[in-house]
Amino acid sequence: MSTDAAPHPTTPHPTAAHPADARPIASRTHNTDLVRPMYARQSLLGSAPRHEIPAEGMAPSTAYHLIHDELILDGSSRFNLATFCSTWMEPEAHRLMAETFDKNMIDKDEYPQTAELEMRCVHMLAKLWNAPDADATIGTSTIGSSEACMLGGLALKWAWRERMAKLGKPADKPNLVMGTNTQVCWHKFCRYWDVEPREVPLGNDETITHPERAAAVCDENTIGVVAVLGSTFTGHYEDVVSLSAALDQLQETTGLDIPIHVDGASGGFVAPFLQPELVWDFRLPRVKSINTSGHKYGLVYPGVGWIVWRELKDLHQDLVFKVDYLGGSMPTLAINFSRPASQIVAQYYNMIRLGRAGYRAIHQACQDVAIDLAKQIEALGPFEILSYGHDLPVIAWTQKTTQKEPANWSLYDLSDRLRDRGWQVPTYRMPANRGEVVLQRAVIRNGFTHDLAGMLVRDIKRHLEWFASQPGLKPTLDGAGFHH
Repeated sequence: MSTDAAPHPTTPHPTAAHPADARPIASRTHNTDLVRPMYARQSLLGSAPRHEIPAEGMAPSTAYHLIHDELILDGSSRFNLATFCSTWMEPEAHRLMAETFDKNMIDKDEYPQTAELEMRCVHMLAKLWNAPDADATIGTSTIGSSEACMLGGLALKWAWRERMAKLGKPADKPNLVMGTNTQVCWHKFCRYWDVEPREVPLGNDETITHPERAAAVCDENTIGVVAVLGSTFTGHYEDVVSLSAALDQLQETTGLDIPIHVDGASGGFVAPFLQPELVWDFRLPRVKSINTSGHKYGLVYPGVGWIVWRELKDLHQDLVFKVDYLGGSMPTLAINFSRPASQIVAQYYNMIRLGRAGYRAIHQACQDVAIDLAKQIEALGPFEILSYGHDLPVIAWTQKTTQKEPANWSLYDLSDRLRDRGWQVPTYRMPANRGEVVLQRAVIRNGFTHDLAGMLVRDIKRHLEWFASQPGLKPTLDGAGFHH
């Protein structure tokens, strides 16, 4: 029976002593609304509550349709080529997530099997990333890779502070070396935890940070260097092997032993399957910690990230807390606290459902679509490809500037026009030192097919033809572009 058909809990049955028309007005309106056609119900005849909780409620189905209809304006997440986040999962994963929304994953004493699944995922990732003792190392789930980055940065800071204390030196001016192409979470880390960000600008024609220039700005106050396995700007991997070698050379000449944290938000779930021969992980002794997003190429809906340390000793024990007010003494390693177990369960589901072969097949399909789409966009004429999707299944392109006459449109205009069919294709500028470069990007995710790619190319071509038919049009030179 529908929940809408249940009697109102405060409504007495009408009797001679208590006739129906003597019931409270709100109760009579509620019951009357249940038999009215959906869009003739009182709650939908006015505007939705916005700034104040309403005095009276409404039927469940009424509330559902009110919110459902507003969310139509969001458009389709499947057409969002800006986001790296997963937008499709199997029905069985949906079912498991629905069954575990009510479980608080932080309460490991109450939900020990959820805690067990979390640790299984940690050790599976440690093995995937070639930790020297994957069964004995430490890691944790997080609300996303940004929280994981915060924990990785804190571990670097605590280890550096302990080293400085042993040397009898002050520990009041820590710095973190990273490229200007790093994700904004690293800038947040530096600001929130009072660490100087030492940003290495991109050189001419560069899309990733130069390893030797990164090593050159390190000093005794450097807590670590961040290497990005999959730039959010273009999808390129940074060269972790060369960075490690440059830091080895620095140690030989100065004695400074600088650790590396790999931000594998996207690449941590791609490189082991598509580029297994690429050395970037714990095979390099200088790599002390790695984070990734389960909700990106880990193929889980938004809400889960992971961080794993190379060895137990690489995580300072001051960062692990013991709590006992949830029913037992439990270690907790996180900035966030309460959150549902559903994403962790979904991650474990993917790992055992897909296996290495399944992850490889999905990411290979994404890469095949990315490479083919890049070639099709290049063939249209006015675009120069910056990334063909050979690292992450991500492509990026700029507008050619070698045309005889300046174009009467820009990539900002093209992004705006593509929204007419629901496409969200981001346009933005490269970071410091290369800010003159404006580019577009398409993140190819699980569920984006060759058929959809062909539809996108046809729509781009249609808009190029429209621009050509508008000789008086002036290009938009700056816009509210977006990227993740």
